[in-house]
Amino acid sequence: MSEGAPSVLCPGTDGHFGELRSLSLGARIASTAAEVDAAQALRYNVFYEELGARPDAATAASRRDRDAFDDVADHLLVVDHTLGEGPESIVATYRLIRREAANRVGRFYSADEYDVTLLDHFPGRVLELGRSCVHRGYRGRAAMQLLWRAIAAYVFLHRIDLMFGCASFPGTDPDAVKAELTYLYYNHLAPLDVRLHAQPGRFVDMRRMDPCLLDKRRVLIELPPLIKGYLRLGGFVGDGAVIDPQFNTTDVAVIVKTDLVTAKYTRHFERQNRDGSE
Repeated sequence: MSEGAPSVLCPGTDGHFGELRSLSLGARIASTAAEVDAAQALRYNVFYEELGARPDAATAASRRDRDAFDDVADHLLVVDHTLGEGPESIVATYRLIRREAANRVGRFYSADEYDVTLLDHFPGRVLELGRSCVHRGYRGRAAMQLLWRAIAAYVFLHRIDLMFGCASFPGTDPDAVKAELTYLYYNHLAPLDVRLHAQPGRFVDMRRMDPCLLDKRRVLIELPPLIKGYLRLGGFVGDGAVIDPQFNTTDVAVIVKTDLVTAKYTRHFERQNRDGSE
């Protein structure tokens, strides 16, 4: 699939967008239990088999990455129609949890790592993003761009005002990513009203070197694509990194006020409806 390929937003009938298409790829919300199961299988393959996460006995037996939040979440999928029209076509996924869905569980997933209580007072609709993964064979720009376009559509349709989640660096040694953590702290720290703080028992200081010694160009190249995607949307990071030994990662909280996302998507949506262009 070529970069910059045209995409079409097809209307849905369930309160979500139908399918965002770009050549053979499509992005939509899972609509069946089989699709959610396939997304969980993909997550297991990427997180546990490829990236070294440590499964408990139940996870290893099922070969699925699943938890209680899956039952209340919307599961965003990227499918490759050349692979079929069923669960076998799923090549990327992202888990979306609106505040009202999190309330059914009793908390947001990220609350284990970050104090998210200040979001209880945020005067708008809140969305937590997580469990992002892309099949090894689809990690070019095409699938990620389609995921971001689909998230923009979701934010637009559900009138989300703020989205947040944890983004990860591989490995559990924060000094291995000291330049990246330091750069994020000094250049993208969230304003106080939405600055999430790592839980006290898990707080890892992100200020790990003299910021004057940073090679910012190199850091921007080395940042994981997901974090770069958040920053392009005007995103911020919370205060403190967190080590996740189960998933073999060093995590940061990322927060995005969606003004830029909705403004860009509104212009796109109006253009599409006016003349059918992309």
